[in-house]
Amino acid sequence: MTRYFDLMDDRQSLSRWHLGTPVDEQGQEVDPWQFKDGRWLELGCVPRFPLDVRGDPLDCCWAAFSIPVVHGRVVQLFERLGIRDVQFIPAQVEGHEGPYFILNALRIIRCIDDARSRRVEYWTPADDRPDKLGQYRVVSGMRIDPSKVGDARVFRPWGWRVALIISEDLKQAMEAEGITGTRFVEV
Repeated sequence: MTRYFDLMDDRQSLSRWHLGTPVDEQGQEVDPWQFKDGRWLELGCVPRFPLDVRGDPLDCCWAAFSIPVVHGRVVQLFERLGIRDVQFIPAQVEGHEGPYFILNALRIIRCIDDARSRRVEYWTPADDRPDKLGQYRVVSGMRIDPSKVGDARVFRPWGWRVALIISEDLKQAMEAEGITGTRFVEV
């Protein structure tokens, strides 16, 4: 059975860069939450990421609000592997040539295994957040049910879209390619 991993930002290096919230050509903030909706986006601009902390550039990192920003090397790898269900949105990183892209996962799959996860909590009526009612409020030690994933190789789990899940073959390919900035946690 295929194993899956939460693709995370490796924040171990003290010399690495940290990217801020994306802005448009006029310096206005680009809505950061739209990159977790699992849908194709037409932004009408090329978002620019300011450097919150200057440092060594990475091939893959999470900007503010956990927006995955990747170098063109990652795009080429995904294309070679025939990875679908992603949109690579051209982006700029302040002071760096690139090319850089926002990795926008286009699939959201209901697959979190509550019983096997360390801790899950749901939003309830008592929380007074009707917009989140029935969704996950807390997920720690997340485990997914691989039988619900189908053929997906990149996706976000329903109800906990802050996570970006990839298949084991994609993880191995990223490691073999030497993609910097990644950390993988099996789910």
